[in-house]
Amino acid sequence: MTQRERQILEWIRQDPMISQQELAEKAGITRSSAAVHISNLMKKGYIAGRGYLLRTEPYIVVVGGVNMDIGAVSHAPLVARDSNPGKVTTSLGGVGRNIAHNLCLLGQQVSMVTVLGQDGFAQDVRDNAAAIGLDLSHSAVIPGGHTGTYLFIDDSDGDMALAVNDMAIYDHITPEFLRQRLEFINRAGLVVVETNVPEESLQWLCQHCTAPILADPVSTIKAPRLKPVLGKLTALKPNRMEAESLSGVKITDRASARRAAEKLLETGLERVFISLGEEGVFAADHQRDVWFPCCPAQMHSATGAGDAFAAALGWAFLEGKDLADSARAANAAAAIAVEGEKTINPALSADAVQQRMQEQEERI
Repeated sequence: MTQRERQILEWIRQDPMISQQELAEKAGITRSSAAVHISNLMKKGYIAGRGYLLRTEPYIVVVGGVNMDIGAVSHAPLVARDSNPGKVTTSLGGVGRNIAHNLCLLGQQVSMVTVLGQDGFAQDVRDNAAAIGLDLSHSAVIPGGHTGTYLFIDDSDGDMALAVNDMAIYDHITPEFLRQRLEFINRAGLVVVETNVPEESLQWLCQHCTAPILADPVSTIKAPRLKPVLGKLTALKPNRMEAESLSGVKITDRASARRAAEKLLETGLERVFISLGEEGVFAADHQRDVWFPCCPAQMHSATGAGDAFAAALGWAFLEGKDLADSARAANAAAAIAVEGEKTINPALSADAVQQRMQEQEERI
């Protein structure tokens, strides 16, 4: 499915009776072009008949945060308590949103359960979601609220001098908020959760969700939120430090990675994929464990590697991949991500991941 087709399909999902003229106006194209896209979607089996009946297929629900990231880099060494010339950029972020965006690039049908403020940043989020085909219909706008915002200032040498995060809005992701959406969440082929969700709500969801769950611990500070519910998870995607925090095992080599994985699996967790940075990935379930080195990549920025890694695990799960191929897919997606100049690399796709997996297989 093309990006435009995904966008049109999302609008149809929101309003099954929308006209071709309305679709054309939303997309900024002619009515005849909209008709061609509709015809292609019918041929591909995504919609059928009048009223645009949608084909039912597994979808992924991501429960997590959406942020507006505001970054500033000074042109010269920072001078305290003064105005410093530099460059300021804004971009959409948040672990949950980034994973969801990558899943869309991988061709998945994705819905996000989150909260937005009543502000201009929220409109930016909605515009981007429409462009990439991300469903926000099960999210909520908090009256008077401020969309999650992360502000950082870097010195001229690239080191962060200061950061402020305004994430108070996520306190509105309560157990009751999730209970109201639980039926929809439970029908998903996979639910992805991340620990920017408040601890009580995260644990409530894991206790009540009947769909498979993939969890991203996000950080060593927030990872302990998952500890009481590890046994409820289908898969866990920690990095080395998060795995150490959750297992109590220091990871220094493959043997210690195996001990850490065994500790985590003893809780009832089904699969664990430990990202070891430049050393690759160690993955284990209750039958076997595997280790794969990183895929070769032309590094630009490592910022989005973890989010792409998690998204590829979600894609692999719905594709029915085994432990080894899931780890290979995550490795491949991370390699593609680091080759982009931004957090999300638009070059990511299911075809690109499978090509990297094949190349990795040939090298082993």
